[in-house]
Amino acid sequence: MKITLKDGSSKEYQQPMSVYDIALDISEGLARVATSGEIDGEVVDLRTIVDKDCELSILTFNDEKGKGAFRHTASHIMAQAIKRLYPDTKLAIGPSIADGFYYDVDRDTPLTAEDLEKIEAEMKKIVKENLEIKQYTMPRNEAIAYFKEKNEPYKVELIEDLPEDETISFYSQGEFTDLCAGPHLMTTKPVKAFKLTSLAGAYWRGSEKNKMLQRIYGTAFPKKAELDEYLTMMEEAKKRDHRKLGKELGLFMMREEGPGFPFFLPNGMVLKNTLLDYWREIHRKAGYVEISTPIMLSRHLWETSGHWDHYKENMYTTVIDDEDFAIKPMNCPGGILVYESEPRSYRDLPIRMGELGLVHRHEKSGQLHGLMRVRCFTQDDAHIFMTPEQIREEIKGVVRLIDEVYSLFGFKYHVELSTRPEDSMGSDEDWEMATDALRNALDDIGLPYVVNEGDGAFYGPKIDFHLEDSIGRTWQCGTIQLDFQLPLRFDLEYTGADGEKHRPIMIHRVVFGSIERFIGILIEHFAGAFPTWLAPVQVKVLPISDKHADYAAKVLDELNAAGIRAEIDQRAEKIGYKIREAQLKKIPYMLVVGAKEEEEGKVSVRSRFEGDEGSKELSAFIAEIKEEIALKSLRETKVREDKKNDK
Repeated sequence: MKITLKDGSSKEYQQPMSVYDIALDISEGLARVATSGEIDGEVVDLRTIVDKDCELSILTFNDEKGKGAFRHTASHIMAQAIKRLYPDTKLAIGPSIADGFYYDVDRDTPLTAEDLEKIEAEMKKIVKENLEIKQYTMPRNEAIAYFKEKNEPYKVELIEDLPEDETISFYSQGEFTDLCAGPHLMTTKPVKAFKLTSLAGAYWRGSEKNKMLQRIYGTAFPKKAELDEYLTMMEEAKKRDHRKLGKELGLFMMREEGPGFPFFLPNGMVLKNTLLDYWREIHRKAGYVEISTPIMLSRHLWETSGHWDHYKENMYTTVIDDEDFAIKPMNCPGGILVYESEPRSYRDLPIRMGELGLVHRHEKSGQLHGLMRVRCFTQDDAHIFMTPEQIREEIKGVVRLIDEVYSLFGFKYHVELSTRPEDSMGSDEDWEMATDALRNALDDIGLPYVVNEGDGAFYGPKIDFHLEDSIGRTWQCGTIQLDFQLPLRFDLEYTGADGEKHRPIMIHRVVFGSIERFIGILIEHFAGAFPTWLAPVQVKVLPISDKHADYAAKVLDELNAAGIRAEIDQRAEKIGYKIREAQLKKIPYMLVVGAKEEEEGKVSVRSRFEGDEGSKELSAFIAEIKEEIALKSLRETKVREDKKNDK
């Protein structure tokens, strides 16, 4: 058999070989760090036997797909430690997840933070024991009997949901055996650096109708230095938590009267409206028109669009005049109604329709998280209707627009091309054409991307943009989805140059994604210290005493007249206290005014960027800050870079 490796080289073997043995044949070093394999695009266990020609990648922890087996093994080590310490504990599920792993458990006496330390200590013993991890299978009825004897009801339920002829996969290490499809490492030894990070509640199988279990979260790395770096990042993330900063800076609040429905406070509305003004500005320049469509539309529209069949469990519905209606979870069907409201010609295309549409989606209460996961949000949607010949250029135009926005905020990003999911509609030919169109546009631009198989929308493939924030976390925000299906389902038309009727093609795209979520990301990215153009309060005027209140008020009036968002602190407090307060509120500029400033008609400037900037003419300061706002510059970043270069 011929094995084609990731680097394009190949190896030939006369007999079947396990993935691990092939890794060992390549090099002992590779076998030592291998976590799993990938055969023809499918992630497999190191124990998997290769018996035919294929493409094979040996995955390590450095590969995103390779992290899963490593952390899945860590979750089994944790479960084994729990069973050793607390034998009455019943185990549910324990997968690897992004950045770590978890295990759901059921105990009469809930685990505490102190228990986590004991579990970690036992995990270290298991790692040192260097237990061989073995994989084997068992018929379904025997597997059920095995777990009934072990008094593991959650495992029994999982197996009973499988087909009767299913062969059940198990992994064992020492005295511990778990129901698992894998993949896993060969032994427990490589899992040398781990940390149990938190406890939470989790309904069994994600249903609020089921029992609440305890979920133990953790993370694992091959080296302690990598774990320490991750934990430092997590500590920094806690300081930047948008829920904490949102409250401290008066941006938004959440109330139990509206779970998942955010309230924006005055400063938050300034921030939100500034973002929306910027959105409108760049879209006008890019040739978009703005529309607004109703928040609630009738059931038959959602049936035609396919949302009723594919998305109904996430939609809020009601009845009006004996007819079913749904509050919109997406803006696209409304945009389609606008398109078909009048005859269209090829001369009209492309039509770029933008909409800042308020949408509602039912999220489970356990999934709600500040502004990051809400039940209503403003989606910065746009729908582009075009001819087949216009696809490539329109996609490139959207990519350029998204790049402009993310670069403005200082985000790095990477791109994924997501292909057809199992739950989809449309012909193979349409899907192939749509996917090729996205791929060709990315290739034209020269933008690197990875393929995310099976993660497209139900109506078409998509390009997803994953931002990297200032502390290295990634967020999926922008997306471009190419859609042949909805124009077909709604029978959309345009008149071509030949005088005949043709079907337009549709792009769905967002830049921010959810405005609310993007604000949450920005709060954490900037740690609440927004660039001046975006800051809700750009300048704080600080009179040294009441004697200078009139001059301070005059300064404030001139700032407001210049369109600068400014406030005055008239409290009878010492100036040092006022400065510290303004710093805590992360105000970009403070103008201190006292007898000397009033006499000279100047202001003493303190900034968040460089501290004391000295005395300036008010007119000069206003000119400088207006230029900074107009350029939307990231002055803080520039100051840091200049200081770094000076060193």
